[in-house]
Amino acid sequence: MKIARVALDVPLEEAFDFVLPEGLDAPIGTLVVVPFGRSRKVGVVVERPARSAVAAERLKPVERIVDDVAPLAERDLAVLRFCASYYQRGLGEVIAASLPPRLRQVRRRRLEPRAIAAAAQDRASAPELTGDQATALAACLEGLDRFHPVLLYGVTGSGKTEIYLRLIEEVLGRGRQALFLVPEIGLTPQLEARVRHRFAGIPLAVAHSQLGQGERAAAWLHAQSGAARIVLGTRLAVLMPFRDLGTIIVDEEHDPSYKQQEGLRYSARDVAVRRAQELAIPVVLGSATPSLESYENAREGRYRLAMLATRAAAGAAMPAVRTVDTRADRPHEGLSFALVRALRERVARGEQSLVFVNRRGFSPVLFCRACSWHSACPRCTANLVLHRKAAELRCHHCGHRERPPERCPSCGAAELAPVGQGTQRVEEALRGAIPDARVERVDRDSTLRKGALAGVLDRFGAGEVDVLVGTQMLAKGHDYPRLTLVGVLDSDSALFSADFRAAERLFAQLVQVSGRAGRSEAPGEVLIQTDFPTHPLYAAVARHDYEAFARDALEERRLAGFPPFAHLALLRGESKKPGEPRAFLRDAARAARSFGTKVEVFDPVAAPLERKAGFERAQLLVRTASRATLQRFLREWRTWLQDRGARNVRWSLDVDPQEV
Repeated sequence: MKIARVALDVPLEEAFDFVLPEGLDAPIGTLVVVPFGRSRKVGVVVERPARSAVAAERLKPVERIVDDVAPLAERDLAVLRFCASYYQRGLGEVIAASLPPRLRQVRRRRLEPRAIAAAAQDRASAPELTGDQATALAACLEGLDRFHPVLLYGVTGSGKTEIYLRLIEEVLGRGRQALFLVPEIGLTPQLEARVRHRFAGIPLAVAHSQLGQGERAAAWLHAQSGAARIVLGTRLAVLMPFRDLGTIIVDEEHDPSYKQQEGLRYSARDVAVRRAQELAIPVVLGSATPSLESYENAREGRYRLAMLATRAAAGAAMPAVRTVDTRADRPHEGLSFALVRALRERVARGEQSLVFVNRRGFSPVLFCRACSWHSACPRCTANLVLHRKAAELRCHHCGHRERPPERCPSCGAAELAPVGQGTQRVEEALRGAIPDARVERVDRDSTLRKGALAGVLDRFGAGEVDVLVGTQMLAKGHDYPRLTLVGVLDSDSALFSADFRAAERLFAQLVQVSGRAGRSEAPGEVLIQTDFPTHPLYAAVARHDYEAFARDALEERRLAGFPPFAHLALLRGESKKPGEPRAFLRDAARAARSFGTKVEVFDPVAAPLERKAGFERAQLLVRTASRATLQRFLREWRTWLQDRGARNVRWSLDVDPQEV
């Protein structure tokens, strides 16, 4: 009797044994259709044991082999096994997350993807490298036949993409494939056009979640077969199979979009590094503002550091950055007089401007405009978050709660308020303040329709828009020679966020969005509206001094015991029954403390978004200095959770959480 052990998309660690009927063979990695309960599922054969612990009469037969998809190679299964182990998920769940939805369908048409299209042969020439670029490229190329992690730290406009393209060119010349990861779907079209132009005639596949099911499945199959020589994609592409992968590039490696926030909560950047290690190939992590984790790895010698200190374009200089003190120059409808005046000057000169509204998920903190007091937690080095509906200030770390004061506890002024400004309101204010300006808005709401984002950006690139209002979608990856002014609104809330990563993300956003200005010969200027013009973070942005910011931030992290000097995991629970999540997490905390490991277990607290879709939500943080210790602890804790978890509570583990 031939046994196939099959991993299925269920929240269990074990795979399930099935009998292979006579005449049917299924090597490891084969996709198969099997009966499961009252339904059928597509699974993957992950083992071929000689015998099964299940009685022969209870074993069900494999129904059929999915023969229009080649078996997954062991090298591809290895990265999926790592994800299952490290992120504490069942292997079947991880494999299912790596497959396009079309391939997971039991009933579907046979897949016969057309030959992959390649761009016409038009002799796109590479620009001459600067001295910095030549040195950085040499650092990347020195490890083509081994695991060679490189942190490419380069200021905005320094030509990091050219380094990526030269590395890809070298890998293609050796007959291997290249994987090029980007954080946002919005960056893909512009970059795709550049890559296609550079590698005319080379088959390229694009992979992201907004593709149609057929397109996504075709990209997966082309990568697996080797038909796609270059794969350009978002975080999901790191889990795709490849015939002969030769390098991985992670652009904007600091970006939190690389972390999946639902289901399999993996970091595509970290998986890319692990995959490169498994395959013994180079991986390049590029950014103008590297994550503190990657920068510390470079400082400690675990990554090779390659630097681009100046802009690549002749005559292009870094923009002048200055703050607008909004305590003196009070904004009207979000716009200060200094910013409106600068915008009018650009419109008159026929230049373009970007108004950036920082809305990226920072929780509102109450502060006083008169004396700069802010709502700090008396028990933690964190800030109290304002919950409007409950009329409470809460700490998301220790659970402390208090009523918001009616007047400032420090100076007695009645000028207490959270910060907040919407893009639509700013757009309307700009139309009123500068009637002759052509203003357009880019945010999630305005770009829901397919092609809407590309349409606005094309019009902006063609000079048909004077002022573009947008959120983080515009903060990186875009290059417009006539863009000379960037105005920044609503950044102060991040200075006092409860999230320990808020300052790092704010610095990255400000540097990235500032980098959109002055990328050609016309000088650029950046105006940051703030109630805290002397804050050290803004001073570091103005000096374009990432190293100083990172040095100070890393020291703060070291003293506070946060990553990269500690390792975290977050247990989340949610239920429609009030009080159930907290009760479940209190039991889980008691169990965790009984294991006797060197893991610090915090008390359960409300989630930053305490209620969502009718569910009450809470979370529990654990911390330790050792990654290995954390992994051993999580395996034991997960077993307890699976065996003893509350029936009314949905729970999930998040390893290396990005939002705490």
